[in-house]
Amino acid sequence: MGEDEDLEIAIRMSMQQVDDVVTGDVSSDSGESMTRRRELMAAAAEKRMAAATVISPSPSPSPSPSPATVDKGKEVKSRELTVEEANELFVMVFGSDVSKGILARWCNQGIRFSSDPATSMGLVQHEGGPCGVLAAMQAFVLKYILFFSDELKEVPSVPNRGLGSSSKSQPVPSFDFASLSEGVKLRALVRSMGEILFSCSGNRNAVIATMTIPGNGIQHFEGISEDEAFVRSLEGLSIESALDLQKVLRVETYTSQTTALKRLEANIHLFQSGVGALLFLISALLSRGLDLVQSDRDDPSLPLVTAPFGHASQEIVNLLLCGEAVPNVFDGRMDLGGGMFLKGISRNVEVGFLTLLESLNFCKVGQFLKTPKWPIWVVGSESHYTVLFALDPSIQNENELEGRETQIRKAFDAQDQSGGGGFISGDGFHQVLRETNIKLPQQKVEQLSNTDFIVWSEFWQVILDLDKNLGGLKDSSGLMGKKVFELYHFNGIAKSDLNGSQANYGRETPLQKPRLTKLRVSVPPRWTPEEFMADVKVSSASGEGESSGSTAEVSKPEPSQHAPLVDCIKTRWARAVCTWSGDPPSIV
Repeated sequence: MGEDEDLEIAIRMSMQQVDDVVTGDVSSDSGESMTRRRELMAAAAEKRMAAATVISPSPSPSPSPSPATVDKGKEVKSRELTVEEANELFVMVFGSDVSKGILARWCNQGIRFSSDPATSMGLVQHEGGPCGVLAAMQAFVLKYILFFSDELKEVPSVPNRGLGSSSKSQPVPSFDFASLSEGVKLRALVRSMGEILFSCSGNRNAVIATMTIPGNGIQHFEGISEDEAFVRSLEGLSIESALDLQKVLRVETYTSQTTALKRLEANIHLFQSGVGALLFLISALLSRGLDLVQSDRDDPSLPLVTAPFGHASQEIVNLLLCGEAVPNVFDGRMDLGGGMFLKGISRNVEVGFLTLLESLNFCKVGQFLKTPKWPIWVVGSESHYTVLFALDPSIQNENELEGRETQIRKAFDAQDQSGGGGFISGDGFHQVLRETNIKLPQQKVEQLSNTDFIVWSEFWQVILDLDKNLGGLKDSSGLMGKKVFELYHFNGIAKSDLNGSQANYGRETPLQKPRLTKLRVSVPPRWTPEEFMADVKVSSASGEGESSGSTAEVSKPEPSQHAPLVDCIKTRWARAVCTWSGDPPSIV
């Protein structure tokens, strides 16, 4: 059957549907309106047929890809975006006045693992800008590599359970990242991508964005596969407008996790290409739905990629971490009055987020992001995103007094309407005392209440000096266990390694590779600096509620090292003392 005949049948079917409607309650439609509806339905049918004839790259040698199917046998919806959809997507991401430099950065960043054995688990960043996408993906990749390693050894890439649903709470004694096979890394990456996309849609479906090259644009190279030839042909691709994007972008919707993972693995060469990071961001946005993305945001008029350097916004990072493109990092919503709200994180997350901006008092990260299910955090600075992680999930376990601190801070934050400024009203102060069962002496209550607002730092000092039996944190026995653990910091941007070199025309030049730094973190056993500096011996048998692997013997403070990363770590463990060997960890 020819294309014209197909179109004629589609038009007749569309007209028949309209006639069926007319026999109902809508017979009052004008003839002109009915004709217009027929034209629109016919045009839609023609567009569907045109989209179905597009041949996109496939891992199979057949000239045209077979349609992917979901578990229930339904055909996957594969289509091109309309010009209107492409324009909405492009402006949402880049704005209406984006520079060619920013577009070039986002069109030249693939999702590839490091070739350096020591950092082989890490995704490499070559261009400034897409680090927010790569860091969020890196966090999930580490989750699977560290805590789902047994499943990654299986040949199939499809999990027996839901994505990320199993639990391995035992610590990983050590990990040799150089021993990771390409298959394990691929399966970790595919599962991470699948989990993120389904999270964006509330586990309803995943939209996978791919690309096609118009006309005969695929170049053929001797001795390489069809996939590699397709990727090489994309190297010269220039996306400078919504129309450029609309010409090459194709989207497929999957309701089955199994089928989606297979399709992601089959198209991994596309995500490894220069447009890989951009493709995945588009996939996440379309999985969420453009309308929902805009409703998540406080100011949908601003582009998601920020000027002048093209950095990923906090909305992009939050979308990939928690499935919602909210712009803030506090828990829940903040009521501004008059029916206006600021939107934050609404639920517990798998991997978390810390930021240098909190140490500078520009924001307050909530407990949802600070205490994720797995000990992995994306770390934000003023201009870059990196990843912090631990091998032992128990480092997040709280002893009795730490749990009490969390309870009090959460109650205080619930009354804080200042956007993380750290102060509450007098009524809010009394509500905190009631909720946390703090029995302050009347003199202290009056002292704190003599102004219109109660500041967190002043309130906290009072709680530190208040005996534990009265709801405070002062341990009259002077005994408390010391926490000691290890963290690792990964910065995916390739920079010179001063300790390594490579031959270059007879001369040695520094190696360009990501950086992985191991940190030793100790949390002092005292709740005030004065107590800690007192150099009091603590019996190891008396450490109440110690975390596993920690020691309680303390003689004097350990020498500490400082870097901006330490300030980020202290937003999670306020009294942390950090040390490391070699160059300091960099978050830029």
